[in-house]
Amino acid sequence: MTAPLRLGTRGSVLALAQSGHVAEALTAATGRPVELVEVVTAGDRSTAPVQRLGVGVFVSALRDALTAGEIDFAVHSYKDLPTAAAPGLHIAAVPPRQDPRDALIAIGGRTLAELPPGALIGTGALRRIAQLHALGMQFEVTPIRGNIDTRLGRVLGPDADLDAVVLARAGLTRIGRADVITETLDPMLMLPAPAQGALAVECRADDHDLVELLALLDHAPSRAAVTAERALLATLEAGCSAPVAAYGELAEGETGEEIYLRGAVISPDGSRDLRLSRTGTPADAAEIGKALAAELLELGADSILGQEGHPGPGTQQLGSTE
Repeated sequence: MTAPLRLGTRGSVLALAQSGHVAEALTAATGRPVELVEVVTAGDRSTAPVQRLGVGVFVSALRDALTAGEIDFAVHSYKDLPTAAAPGLHIAAVPPRQDPRDALIAIGGRTLAELPPGALIGTGALRRIAQLHALGMQFEVTPIRGNIDTRLGRVLGPDADLDAVVLARAGLTRIGRADVITETLDPMLMLPAPAQGALAVECRADDHDLVELLALLDHAPSRAAVTAERALLATLEAGCSAPVAAYGELAEGETGEEIYLRGAVISPDGSRDLRLSRTGTPADAAEIGKALAAELLELGADSILGQEGHPGPGTQQLGSTE
């Protein structure tokens, strides 16, 4: 019998759900059995704000295990990956992306517009904090950390101390908790993080048979959208915790399929909010992202990203993938 492929994953409920989905899809497509191998990362062991722990805190242990041959491939939430390529490793597949929008979970089933001024909203991403402030609705926004259940408990649990939290809709959907969402936030109000809702399936670049096998899971439209978004992030030289947002959508244009990419850089207090968009072909996904980032820089995005209190290039967000 063929030995099972070893899939490395973090041990959180969300990570296991994501990895389990990829494992099932690979087995269905190839007949190869897959076993999950839990890997504990520095981010899982610490309760400190993640920017204090260093770049790639939720992925470095998985990549170390991959390089050492302890696992055959790994599944990451793509938005957790540093934009710099990892030597010797290869993103072999980007499976079909889940809905990348953010979701509000509020007391009493309220929407964002129904929350009163002074409502206390928790979120782990500076990007969300900045955009909530930019709405001018006088919310009190507080940074929070923890897995999905921990964050939901801050609103829905017996010891709830927040009026609402904002999480990625994709994570809630993957663990079967989409029912708690009181509003899926329109990207016009809350533009997602680059690569939000997407997974990255990574293996060793020299494992050619596995590269070919995993490529069966690749979804070209999802990869193109994510490529454009992450090219914008990389060109801005901003990390995952920066107040940078990007959302690429594929649609049928006048001359064929095209990417419509929106990008934004928002000051942490919401007082400066730069938003632009650009279109192009999927084949030019990376160039679209680079060009849009260059336009944002011309408008002063670098001065926003350099503000005092910004975590700095390459750092991770306060939470992991939730």
